[in-house]
Amino acid sequence: MATDTTLLNEPDRNLALELVRATEAAAIRAVPFIGKGDKLAADGAAVDAMRAFLRTVHFDGVVVIGEGEKDRAPMLFNGEHVGDGSGPHTDVAVDPIDGTSMTAQGRQNALSMIAVSDRGTMLDASSVFYMDKLVTDHHGIGVCSLEQSVGDNIRELARAKGKDVGEIIVAVLDRPRHEGLIDEIRSAGAGTRMLLDGDVAGGINAARYETRIDMCAGIGGSPEAVVTACAIKALGGFIEARLAPKDEAEAEKGRAAGLDLERVYDAGGLVASDNTMFVATGVTDGGLVEGVRRKGPIIRTESVVLRSKSGTLRRIQSEHLASRWF
Repeated sequence: MATDTTLLNEPDRNLALELVRATEAAAIRAVPFIGKGDKLAADGAAVDAMRAFLRTVHFDGVVVIGEGEKDRAPMLFNGEHVGDGSGPHTDVAVDPIDGTSMTAQGRQNALSMIAVSDRGTMLDASSVFYMDKLVTDHHGIGVCSLEQSVGDNIRELARAKGKDVGEIIVAVLDRPRHEGLIDEIRSAGAGTRMLLDGDVAGGINAARYETRIDMCAGIGGSPEAVVTACAIKALGGFIEARLAPKDEAEAEKGRAAGLDLERVYDAGGLVASDNTMFVATGVTDGGLVEGVRRKGPIIRTESVVLRSKSGTLRRIQSEHLASRWF
């Protein structure tokens, strides 16, 4: 039987391994602000560090999903060009700190992250800020759907995974809007993992092998749905999302931008590329990665690098001389 040796004989450049330097820098620069109550200062330091390191990366990136606009924070703005202008042309989604409030409060699960795909492939859903999302691992493909009730999705996923419904854990953002959803999950017999923030990490953990989270569900940011899709493509998982305008004015704004408010977007609808990358470094400890740690003269960071082209998730632990940073 013939064997496809393309990946063995023709390794190509992994841009994500260069981008991780930018998320590491943003996470390290945020450290002095952890637990200090000033989320804008933390975000500003992370933005400056990420922008500086992105300038050194060999690619021509355009920020399609910038951060900070919602909170009037410092930002890498939409339309900004990043990279040194050489190499591949890409769409870029950035969030120097996903969880600025958690960083300011000293809470867990704050990340610095970047997602990349081929130029012109990321959905621009900026006119409608929220989406209803559903994420699982590969068992959810052809089994789960936003067109079904959450109870049916839980039961179908449990059957596909060979688990009792009572063993299923669903990650949900801890928001008043999810009270009904939480009741439905628990009425179906499943348990919940309440997230203070950061449904990107919740979605990734739902799609990863051998994590305690089986599903991530509920309404969160539209930009985060696109970023999550970049990671899900590398994990072979399942994601669906549907726009959830907060009022008729926002709904009309979405229609004017050419968005289909009734459409259920799958991974390909959110990111129309099979060449996606996702990079994240922990700022504070969380279920996906550990936060930045100072150990004597060393600063230790932990990052994940996901790449759809090769279907890989890499964990990178780095040690940095503290004297070069502070």
